[in-house]
Amino acid sequence: MSEFVEYLTEVFGHFGTIHAKKMFGGYGIYHDGIFFALVADEMLYLKSDSTIAHYFETKKLAQFCYDKDGKTIKMSYYLAPEEIYENRDEAAIWASRSFEAALRGKKAKR
Repeated sequence: MSEFVEYLTEVFGHFGTIHAKKMFGGYGIYHDGIFFALVADEMLYLKSDSTIAHYFETKKLAQFCYDKDGKTIKMSYYLAPEEIYENRDEAAIWASRSFEAALRGKKAKR
């Protein structure tokens, strides 16, 4: 596991216990078994949905995307704001929002 991913356990300490699983060259970040964030190229992206996307868009945070067959695919994850790395309370707020978005997405699929 990368040092950055291990560091995220400290970052999200006020939010709660997280664990990481390797996936697609990066890591999925989970809380209570729910996938709410991902790490790609040592950058953290948080789950979003229409309810909370404005928090990310207001800060002009990049949306996670990848290329597939010459097309750019955007996913419902946005780059985490820099302030979460220095402010654990702020990290907990952002993680809670993303966790709740992941829960809403899981309920919608049922």
